[in-house]
Amino acid sequence: MSKLARTGRSCSRVSCRSMASMTLTYIYADSTAVLGPLATYSEPHSYDLCEAHGKRLTVPNGWTVIKEESSQAGLGPSEDDLMAIADAVREVAANHESMQDQNGDPVTTDNASLGRRGHLRAVPS
Repeated sequence: MSKLARTGRSCSRVSCRSMASMTLTYIYADSTAVLGPLATYSEPHSYDLCEAHGKRLTVPNGWTVIKEESSQAGLGPSEDDLMAIADAVREVAANHESMQDQNGDPVTTDNASLGRRGHLRAVPS
């Protein structure tokens, strides 16, 4: 399989062709190695490891290893989080409608002008 056709990141270990599933970061000042879920972006001072190499990780004597297990259960917002966001959007929309004059133009308060339409943006996770 060519590198262009592959998706995701591969293991940082030499000659390993497996896909990375976790990220290793060293904290030299604390003599600590942190092994956690795969980082969103590849950082220059961290190492992406596959499942096999992550399990076989060894560190020098005197160092500590912090392993953060990733669980699929806690991913994404809960239903309560989504309802809180929806309630906040409704509240802002209600306040926005009450801040318009008789012509439907926005009312200026405290040197801040509310536009006629609000814009929401999707933020990638």
